[in-house]
Amino acid sequence: MAHLGSRRGRVLALPVGLALTASLGFLPSGAASAAELSDVKAAVSTDGPQLSYVVNVEGGRWTAASVKKAIARAGGEVVVSYDQIGVIVVHSKNPEFAQSIRQVRGVVSAGATRTAPLKAAQDDAVDEGAQALTPAEVKAAAAAATDEQDPLEPLQWDLPAIKADKAHQKTLGSKRVTVGIIDTGVDDTHPDLAPNFDAKASANCVSGKADTTPGSWRPNAGESDHGTHVAGTIGAAKNGVGVTGVAPGVKLAGIKVSTPDGFFYTEAVVCGFVWAAENGIDITNNSYYTDPWMFACKNDEDQKALIEAVTRATRYAERKGTVNVAAAGNSKFDLAADSILDGSSPNDSTPGDRVINPKECFDYPAQLPGVVTVSATGAKGLKSSYSNYGLGVIDVAAPGGDRTEYQTPDAPAVNGRILSTTVNGGYNYKAGTSMASPHVAGVLALLKSTHPYASPAALKALLYVQADEHACTNPYDIEGDGKVDAVCEGGKNKNGFYGAGIVDALAAVRR
Repeated sequence: MAHLGSRRGRVLALPVGLALTASLGFLPSGAASAAELSDVKAAVSTDGPQLSYVVNVEGGRWTAASVKKAIARAGGEVVVSYDQIGVIVVHSKNPEFAQSIRQVRGVVSAGATRTAPLKAAQDDAVDEGAQALTPAEVKAAAAAATDEQDPLEPLQWDLPAIKADKAHQKTLGSKRVTVGIIDTGVDDTHPDLAPNFDAKASANCVSGKADTTPGSWRPNAGESDHGTHVAGTIGAAKNGVGVTGVAPGVKLAGIKVSTPDGFFYTEAVVCGFVWAAENGIDITNNSYYTDPWMFACKNDEDQKALIEAVTRATRYAERKGTVNVAAAGNSKFDLAADSILDGSSPNDSTPGDRVINPKECFDYPAQLPGVVTVSATGAKGLKSSYSNYGLGVIDVAAPGGDRTEYQTPDAPAVNGRILSTTVNGGYNYKAGTSMASPHVAGVLALLKSTHPYASPAALKALLYVQADEHACTNPYDIEGDGKVDAVCEGGKNKNGFYGAGIVDALAAVRR
């Protein structure tokens, strides 16, 4: 997850007596001649690193057209303009671009989506990372599998934890329902994913502009298998091969938004939601936070613009009929606390400690209005050791796995993490709220299959009311060392650990 390039550089040099707004084309009557405007354009600095920006406008297409002219005068190049939500993606080498364009009439906010040249990103999975599936586990699972189960399904303790195994006896979900995996890319050649994959609904949004070149949505060699793992949890086919997804009969679409180094930048995320909105995607899964800020704050001009751009995109998708689901995060934070120490932002240059107010600074898209925010549980149904939480922030909970020594599954399952698909036709275990969120996306896909004409608001209401209530776990000593690791607030029907409860796949398929 990341950010790109310093914004420090030479101050914009303007002709004497010419206001900053003049350089962008909004002049008082008679304020400057065409020759002076030409001088201003020539004076724009272009010696900084090329950064990506989002410019948020209001006032319709006419205003957007006027702003685009100002962008050019300020040394910017429009990459793509999402006029339907008033968000323009821009590249510029002018270190003062954002400050300049904010002065333009019709611009609500503008900011750089990154802070420094790219570097390797931190994986947002739990610290133990992926674990391989052993030959002994494969053999034991195959021996334990019933005629109705895929060979590795006995190792998937997470399916009965949300009653997905019972739901599958009624329906596998509808082919008319599509879930978009906004993530690191999906390897649609995997034998468990290929039967359900919809290439026409898939794209690569990394640049901020959708690329529909065949296969562009796949992770390249050496890139993360995160999105492929998420896809399997949602909709791995029930086809006698490998694992089974929560909704193994629905369609899957890959929307790649992660750079080769693993950063999820705002322009890519905006593109992902707009693509989903306009390509028939019913549910999106978002198992990431938008880089480079773990929490973007509204009192910072750059960060405020990033929040605004993604908020516009998520709201647009919901208006078009899409339900957006997101992981709550893996930092053990109480997102309802008065303050949080964020020591990892910005994560693409030099992070520093900062104390943030989670009511003004947001992990997004998870904390945006309308987005379903998901915490993680382990094999014993307790909040996972790493999962963020918070009363009024967490909507529902779902299996995300945990360390096996913390929450050991019942046999024949042997690993407390989540088993799913990986690249090159393989399978592995991962844990994180990244793994919890796709369980919820899968349950929503089953709900949409059962109620095909339900609105996003209706689907979310059903999801919450059908969830299995889970009372607070207090005292919460998940590590077993006699120390309280987190405090849950709220009642049985709504609390900081589990929200409205653990999602219920069986309830989702009952009319």
